[in-house]
Amino acid sequence: MERLWSPWRLEYVTSSKVDEGCVFCVAPGAPAHESLIVFSGARCYVILNLYPYNNGHLMVVPYRHVPSLSALTPDELTEVGLLTQRAEAAVTEAYAPHGMNIGINLGKPAGAGVLGHLHVHVVPRWNGDTNFMTVTGDTRVLPEDLAVSATRLRAVFGRVTAR
Repeated sequence: MERLWSPWRLEYVTSSKVDEGCVFCVAPGAPAHESLIVFSGARCYVILNLYPYNNGHLMVVPYRHVPSLSALTPDELTEVGLLTQRAEAAVTEAYAPHGMNIGINLGKPAGAGVLGHLHVHVVPRWNGDTNFMTVTGDTRVLPEDLAVSATRLRAVFGRVTAR
């Protein structure tokens, strides 16, 4: 008998959905031992998704709470683009995916899980990955703990940022 472990899921399904403010506004102030931020820039940061589609699922987030690309300053827009490019390079180096989804969901109908705070998803994909589990079983299969992913990606970001 095979078992699928999804330890992050229990917290998600059993937590009381208390509104503690915007998760992206709160994240930069989290204690270092709890932080999922893998890189901090001047205007934006890169963070692991707490409820990822795949291991290495990153998000590029401006520090400022803005709802859309059109609300970004030119400097913020530039940094979002540069950090998305670096996130792609870091995920490629750390995980060697076969492909990648990179995108922005603006508004609830478009699939945005956090409304009002723009963020860019960088999701590694592999041929034959476990996407069917999410569709058919409302389950995600993640072979690596988020803390391990954070450690792996922080080291890689140090290299790709220095290039």
